[in-house]
Amino acid sequence: MGSSPKRVDVAVVGGGQAGLAAGYFLRRARRRLEFDFAILDDGAAPGGAWSEYWDSLLLFSPAGHSMLPGWWMPEETGQEYPSARHAARYLSEYERRYDLPVHRPVHVHSVEREADDLLLHSGQGDWRARYAISATGTWRAPYVPDLPGRGVFEGRQAHTADYRGPQEFAGQRVVVVGGGNSAAQILAELSSVARTRWVTLRPPRFLPDDVDGRALFSIATRRQEAAERGEDAEGISDLGDIVAVPSVRRARDRGALRAEPVFDRLTPTGVAWADGTVWECDAVLWCTGFRPALNHLEPLGLVGPDGRVKVEGTRSVDEPRLHLLGYGDWTGAASATIIGAGRTAKGAVAEVVRGLEQAK
Repeated sequence: MGSSPKRVDVAVVGGGQAGLAAGYFLRRARRRLEFDFAILDDGAAPGGAWSEYWDSLLLFSPAGHSMLPGWWMPEETGQEYPSARHAARYLSEYERRYDLPVHRPVHVHSVEREADDLLLHSGQGDWRARYAISATGTWRAPYVPDLPGRGVFEGRQAHTADYRGPQEFAGQRVVVVGGGNSAAQILAELSSVARTRWVTLRPPRFLPDDVDGRALFSIATRRQEAAERGEDAEGISDLGDIVAVPSVRRARDRGALRAEPVFDRLTPTGVAWADGTVWECDAVLWCTGFRPALNHLEPLGLVGPDGRVKVEGTRSVDEPRLHLLGYGDWTGAASATIIGAGRTAKGAVAEVVRGLEQAK
């Protein structure tokens, strides 16, 4: 017979940037209200998804605009934009700095209702909580479009989540699929060691060189505030899609970032377009994004056909004991960024604490 579930007032699922931001505000709230909480993280070590990105990945904002609440990210020596490794170290130190109650590795595979609580099941034991905050992000749910021929291509297919560096593709012919920042940064370095072709659904649009994550966050915030007033406002997509970090600027200036329409199908040895054009290649790298990692919420019946949960702010409409953090603009302006995660976590925790106070 299994052991009884561990009991906490608030369980946070995920120990990356959004989960740690929630932990900061929960810890601060305990100064005036007695309750306990736990952060359940399935990673083997601190750092969230940043510890799993490829080495050369750069953030889109300087360190001074990439901070969680309470502590600014230190600058990285010699870097205008911090690296993924620097971000992972920052999250690791942040966790220690605030002595956050992170339990790892704990993989929460399902959440269900049980009377007045939510019951979280994991391979490392179960947890019972009055409130749950889901902050699992998107890294565990890579998306690959179902284009014809994916199953017959005999070369290598990899996703952004699998990419570690250009040397594994050195001397090969590689098709990079996707028109976002990851595709541009990866192509910038791949094109120096491999023969590459870049294919996108629509022509890629580079942001002006003086626009980075600072401006993008401000735009996202203004757009959300306008939407709440029933007004329209400029969106990020009105400016462009790709932040011109230094590596991207250099590759663009040497003509390595020329895109063409996405192919129509894969063949056993390459890719083919409807006009009869074919290109033999060794690998296809899908830089096609991610979806919210919400499999653990399926028992609650909240995840819609679009892969999202209906929310008001960050709170689930159909399960008010559940909040969602860090999945994109639908859970708060720029909430999938480091700075945005902190701002949306503040409001989510405030709602949770009000609920705990009312139950006292």
